[in-house]
Amino acid sequence: MPLLEVCCFDVRSAIVASEAGADRVELCRDRGSGGLTPPLQDVQQAISQVSCPVFVMVRPRGGGFVYSDSEFAEMKSCIADLTPHAAGFVFGCLTADSRVNIEQTSELVRLANGLPCTFHRAFDETEDPHRALEEVIATGCLAILTSGACSSAVQGAHTLTALVEQARDRVQVMPGGGVRSANLRDLQRRTNARWFHSSCILAESVLPCKAEIKEMREILSPTLPLPNQ
Repeated sequence: MPLLEVCCFDVRSAIVASEAGADRVELCRDRGSGGLTPPLQDVQQAISQVSCPVFVMVRPRGGGFVYSDSEFAEMKSCIADLTPHAAGFVFGCLTADSRVNIEQTSELVRLANGLPCTFHRAFDETEDPHRALEEVIATGCLAILTSGACSSAVQGAHTLTALVEQARDRVQVMPGGGVRSANLRDLQRRTNARWFHSSCILAESVLPCKAEIKEMREILSPTLPLPNQ
């Protein structure tokens, strides 16, 4: 049964997403940067107020995904601090030649101490997504968030389909990037993915749209009852 992860940039958004029926929340901050590590206090508050699992973004700054020794040390420290609270983590490290940094990413996975880890859209910055998929599998990450190396999941649907087929359940390929109710049904049909990722933010809003989440969840799981909120 396909499931929906909602990207949330603050505690209030996480509460909205959970109430509307999100299967999982990805918690971060700073939408303009594409998501950064949220404060520990926000993680604690979100977890105490939502009913679904909360995966936490570990990303020390915006921009690229090649990290200095000091930045990587900060990422390791964040995971150590957040492991007692989070249900999982979202991160991604690249090398200077745009390949998956297997050594750094594997170390973060080990530090997560058995919690599931998602390799985020740094994946879309790699030169060869098919080679990168095998590299991510080697790190121990259990999922890849990707738009198929395009600006949106719709544009990258062909690559997403090929990646899902290549993965063969060794890793979950999770389409993200402009995923909304208007295109979800077609993306699900074309890619056969088991997880989908969306901020569910519409127009000029800063919060996820409850109606959008409910509609997307209904598309993915039409037989399940929806919350009454």
